[in-house]
Amino acid sequence: MISSISDFNQPFFIGIAGSGMSALAQYLQEAGKTVSGSDRLFHPGEANETREKLEAEGILCYEQGGDGIRPGTDLVVASTAIEDSVPEIKRAKELGIPILRRSELLALIAASKKTIAVGGTSGKSTTSAMLFQILEKAGLEPGIISGAGLVELIQQGKIGNAQLGHGEWLVIEADESDGSIVQYKPETGLLLNIDMDHQEMDELMRIFGIFRQNSKHFVVNRSHPLAAGLSVDASKDFSLDSTTGAGYIATEYEQQGMHIRFEINGVPFELKMPGKHNMENALAASAVAASMGVPLETCALALLSYQGIYRRHQVLGEKNGVWLVDDYAHNPVKCAAAIQACQPVASKVIAWFQPHGYKPTRFLRQEFVKEFARVLRPEDEVWMSEIYYAGGTAVKDISAEDLINDLKALGKNAFFVEDRNQFLETVRPHFTNDTVLLLMAARDPGLEEFARQTWKQL
Repeated sequence: MISSISDFNQPFFIGIAGSGMSALAQYLQEAGKTVSGSDRLFHPGEANETREKLEAEGILCYEQGGDGIRPGTDLVVASTAIEDSVPEIKRAKELGIPILRRSELLALIAASKKTIAVGGTSGKSTTSAMLFQILEKAGLEPGIISGAGLVELIQQGKIGNAQLGHGEWLVIEADESDGSIVQYKPETGLLLNIDMDHQEMDELMRIFGIFRQNSKHFVVNRSHPLAAGLSVDASKDFSLDSTTGAGYIATEYEQQGMHIRFEINGVPFELKMPGKHNMENALAASAVAASMGVPLETCALALLSYQGIYRRHQVLGEKNGVWLVDDYAHNPVKCAAAIQACQPVASKVIAWFQPHGYKPTRFLRQEFVKEFARVLRPEDEVWMSEIYYAGGTAVKDISAEDLINDLKALGKNAFFVEDRNQFLETVRPHFTNDTVLLLMAARDPGLEEFARQTWKQL
């Protein structure tokens, strides 16, 4: 039985190229384990950047098929998306090798450190990265396990979503979408917000309630009514509203182009990224750090050099008056925040969105329409391409075009282009010399190349 990370030495990861799995694999390799793994995206003789970076860390990578599980393998790790029919699962069962799901392994890792678990519907990756940078600046040498690559680590040639750290603190993202957040028992639980995404609201409140109970210390966003209802100690909480009684308040927000300025409890902050949601993320990270004894001045200094994370409002550049921004936004609130962050930059925002999954798109249809309609200015536009389908037995009874038609009925400038490869040429006549082109989507492994080609052809 595997009850701690000391109970195994040679873990094998199925689906190791995924952002969540690759993070755990790198963390354990750096911790001294002998890590290997396979992925359906690995093919003989075909270049794969993730594979190359994993192998550069000493992690052995295999094509999916079962050959990678060898004598000495003492743990197999699989995400919830991995089915029992996968050859590696079959082989592990034949050999009697223990199998853990990713969230179970992350819970074991979290138990081995003083962990800060960052939870909430939106902003987890950015807030985790900001907090990691603050704690590094404070000399605490933290570790991090993130759902996205930190630019600072990517520049070192890494995937960027994990680092062991030599100190006692570990920052992790705690995911509510599959309910796995209830497995963690962190030193500090941080709750950013609660909005409709993967679960019904009653279920989300139940899950986050358990998260609160499992956390030794709990910090919440008192600007968010549902999160505020789970508060334990207002003096540790944060808010954008000074009337909420929170201990950490952000005020004096100002955006100039792609930069923002604000104050936290009177201490000036500056971020080289746009949007009120990023002020809120910085406030959350600073509140937790301050509760650990890190001065707000140190937080501000650390965030001044914060470079962001991969595909979170990543500015690719500007050509002929058109700014191109690539973003991971994929739920209604995230999409609305990403659009609003672009609006002070240009007089026109053209937002392209590719929903993922038929079930979540159906579940969130009304929320998507409501949030897009709420934030779009008269001159702004929203474009959608067809729903990304990763395979499986989904009922294909909804189209992105249905959302576009809903928005058209509300008088919004909404357009459907089924194939995203035809998007740029179709949208080009809509550009002005003062436009932000915002790309929003998640899960699809081809999104990085799509953004790269869009920039190249812009």
